[in-house]
This record gives sequence, C-alpha cells and structure tokens, in this order.
Amino acid sequence: MTQLEELQVSIRSLPIEDFSKLRDWFLELENEIWDQKISDDFKAGKFNKLIEKARAEFSQGKAREL
Repeated sequence: MTQLEELQVSIRSLPIEDFSKLRDWFLELENEIWDQKISDDFKAGKFNKLIEKARAEFSQGKAREL
C-alpha cells in the first residue's frame, strides 16, 4: 500500500470532529500554498504584462476604478 493509500484509509477512519479539523487545516494549507505561489509569481514578474495592459486600458478610459 502506498503512503497516499495509507493516508486515505486513516482519514476515512477519523471521527467526524477530527475529520472536520483536518479538513479545515488542509484548506488553510492549500490557501497558504496558493498565496505563496502568487507571491513568487509576482516577484518573478509574471504579472507585469497584465499590469501594464490594465494600466494602459485605465489611462485610455477603457476601465474604471472599483
């Protein structure tokens, strides 16, 4: 049995309260990973073209401030 399969079996056997805590923790972890990925991409300049395009559209009156 793989480690993933072992985890799946263990998770299925958790009491509902522990399962809820694990679910909440997992969602928090997923959000932290997403936030880090966005931050890393921003620092690497991966959004620069989108930012430039948005600024250009705003200055041309094609977009408005929210």
